[in-house]
Amino acid sequence: MRKYFGTDGIRAVAGEAPLDKRTVYAVGVALARKLGAGSTVVLGMDTRESGPWIAATLSAGLRFGGAAVAFAGVITTPAVAYLARKHGFGAGLVISASHNPWQDNGIKVIGGDGYKLADAVELEIEAEIEHALADVSFTESISEEALPEVEESFRREYIEFLLNAVPGISLDNRSVVIDCANGAACAVAPQLFAELQGTVEVTHASPNGHNINENCGATKPQVVAAEVGRMRASMGITFDGDADRAMFADEHGNVVNGDAVMLVCARDLKARGLLAKNTVVATTMSNMGFEAALKRSGISMLRAPVGDKYVLEEMQKTGASLGGEQSGHILFPALATTGDGLMTALLVLDVVHRSGKTLGELVADLKNFPQVIVNVKVREKKPLEDFPKIASAIRAAEEELKDSGRVVIRYSGTEALARVMIEAESEEAMKRHAEAIATEIRVELGV
Repeated sequence: MRKYFGTDGIRAVAGEAPLDKRTVYAVGVALARKLGAGSTVVLGMDTRESGPWIAATLSAGLRFGGAAVAFAGVITTPAVAYLARKHGFGAGLVISASHNPWQDNGIKVIGGDGYKLADAVELEIEAEIEHALADVSFTESISEEALPEVEESFRREYIEFLLNAVPGISLDNRSVVIDCANGAACAVAPQLFAELQGTVEVTHASPNGHNINENCGATKPQVVAAEVGRMRASMGITFDGDADRAMFADEHGNVVNGDAVMLVCARDLKARGLLAKNTVVATTMSNMGFEAALKRSGISMLRAPVGDKYVLEEMQKTGASLGGEQSGHILFPALATTGDGLMTALLVLDVVHRSGKTLGELVADLKNFPQVIVNVKVREKKPLEDFPKIASAIRAAEEELKDSGRVVIRYSGTEALARVMIEAESEEAMKRHAEAIATEIRVELGV
C-alpha cells in the first residue's frame, strides 16, 4: 500500500505530513537519487501561499541529491510535462493540489518523457523517500530566496506549442468568458486567448495565495455559466487550480462537462477518420447517457478506474486516441502527454469554428441519466466491504438498479472522502439509495 502518493501525486495540508518541510526535503533528495547525479528537473507551481516555501525546500533537497533545478515559476501542470519532454529534463515537478482549497498543496511528479509515473515507479520513489528520511539531516533554515531565477521563456514556449497544435483557430469574433480559478492558468490563459480573434473576458485571475478555486474554477462551473448568461457571451471556459482540466458553458449558460466535451470531440475525430478504433476511454463515473449518445454515433466506450493516468494506461493498451473524465481531464495523446485544460479549450473552440455550430447545438442530443454524487468525509479509508451495514446498503442499491442504473462507491485518491455515485432512470430511487449508503458510511467511518 502506498504511503505518500495518491492518484495524482503527494497531497496534504501544507505544513503537515507528508508536506512538512522535512519530508518535502526528503522527497527532493529521493527524486535526485532516483534520477542519478547530474540530472536536471523542471519545477513549476500554482498560486498557493505555500508554493514558494515548498519549492525552495524541494529544490534544496534536489540539489543535495545531486540534481539541478530549472524553475518555471507559476505555470500549469501540462506546461511542465511539455517542457520536461521538449528539453529532455530528467523529470518535471509541479507543486499543486489541483482543485483542492488553498490550505492544501501537493507534489506531482512527471517523467522525463512527459507522462505521469506508473504506480510501480511511485513505490520505488517511496522507498527512496524512507531512506532519505533515515539518513539525511535536515535544517529548517531553508529560505525562499534560495529558489532559482524563473526561466521566463518557458511560458512563451508553451503558448507557442498550444497555438501550433491547433493551427488556424479563431473565435470568429465570438465573446468568450475565461475563468482562471485564481490558479496557474492566470500565468498563461490571458496571453493565449488574447491572440485569438474575438472578445475575451478573463475572470478570477487575481490570485492572492488564498483564493485559488474559491467559488470559481472547474469544480464550480456554474459560476462561469452564470457569467456567460449575464454577458450574453458565446461560451464559457473554466479551469482548475493547475489547469490540467477544463469545463465549459454553452451559449445558454448551461454547464458542459467532460462527458459532453468527449462526445463533441469524438464525433469530430470520427468524421475526419482520426478516432482510432472508433473508441473512447472514459471512467466509471461517466454517465450512461453519454455512453448511449456515443453508441448512436457508432462509437464504443471503455471504462477505466477514476484518475487520468489510469485512463491513459487503458488508452495505451487499446490504442484509443481520445479519453478522459467527466470532471474535465481530457486526453489527446496525439497532441499532449497529459490532460491539458488549455489544449482542450482550443480544440473545442476549433470544433465550434469548423462546424459552424454553437457548443449548445453540438451537445443538444446528449440526455444524461439522473446522477448524484454524495461526498462523505471519512477519518480513515478502510475497505467498505468490512462493514456489514455499508455492504448491505450497496447490495440493495445494486440489486434494484441492475437494469436501470449504476452504483459506484469509491474513496477519493486525493482527499479524505468517500464518494457515493448513483445513476438511475428513477430520480427517486437514485436519491434514496445514495442517502442510504452515505448514511451508513457516516455512521461507521465519518469524521
